[in-house]
Amino acid sequence: MLRDGREVVSSVVSSQIELHAAHGGVVPDLAARAHLEVIGPVVEESLSALPGGWDAVDGVAVTRGPGLAGCLLVGTAYAQSAAVARGVPVVGVSHMAGHIYSAWLSDVTLEPPYLALVVSGGHSDVVELRDHGDAVRLASTRDDAAGEAFDKAARLLGLGYPGGPAVERAARTGDPGRFPMPRTRLDGALSFSGLKTSLRYAIRDLGAGALTDAGSPRDPAVVADLAASFQAAVVEQLLHVLGTIADRRGAERIAVVGGVAANQALRDAVRSRFAGLPVTVPPLSLCTDNAAMIGAAGWQRLRLHGPDAPGVAVDPGLDLYS
Repeated sequence: MLRDGREVVSSVVSSQIELHAAHGGVVPDLAARAHLEVIGPVVEESLSALPGGWDAVDGVAVTRGPGLAGCLLVGTAYAQSAAVARGVPVVGVSHMAGHIYSAWLSDVTLEPPYLALVVSGGHSDVVELRDHGDAVRLASTRDDAAGEAFDKAARLLGLGYPGGPAVERAARTGDPGRFPMPRTRLDGALSFSGLKTSLRYAIRDLGAGALTDAGSPRDPAVVADLAASFQAAVVEQLLHVLGTIADRRGAERIAVVGGVAANQALRDAVRSRFAGLPVTVPPLSLCTDNAAMIGAAGWQRLRLHGPDAPGVAVDPGLDLYS
């Protein structure tokens, strides 16, 4: 719940981590069903912080993509029904625009233009928000996103779900130099498939006696060193691409957003690399998926383009950043 597009009145998140942990990843049907069950109570809890409740709401923003089709349909159906019932405008928003605006939401001094590294479970992009409503993608991954790579690494290492936090925890006591990992270098692109393969081979080469029945390393110290080596390679590649583009375009403001932006090693590395420039990394609560960032992006979109016509269409593959 936002006031004037930038003041967070309330932010309520219903996590599905425990629901999907047993499966090692998100199960689309379970995710959609859980959305359907909790969307009403979550909205009501959010509204409880707003004097006047629904009567004080001036507009509704909803994610229409990218994402899982079932979850998007639940959200858009609820949002449009609520907007019609209350007689207020509704606007469909890109999930990726939400991430980019999470930086704008968390830092009142930040205004476009700024360069954003967008790193999540499904995306690894460098995007320039040139102005409100005007964004251009300058680089993206050719295969796995960084978050997806962390999830796969966690499975190989026998760690928990979600993979990013699990790998980060294990890496804290590890030696990032023990297991050499590749640093892919591409012009204007990222790639993590080779890194994932390198981790798989490093585990294989430990020998069958060093592995559990599930194929992950037995020794916690080895797990820590592999996690640290993998994490260091991911961070270095992200930093290289972001730095190359920032230097080329003369960027004056940097933001790092998305779920992987919660990784402390990445946060520290970006601040070190761009020392002297304003760097915005949202608090952890705004890095992971949340409605506040969608509200911020929706406020801008409504201001610039007006409300959507009835029948907001979902687009699971939506490629839009503003």
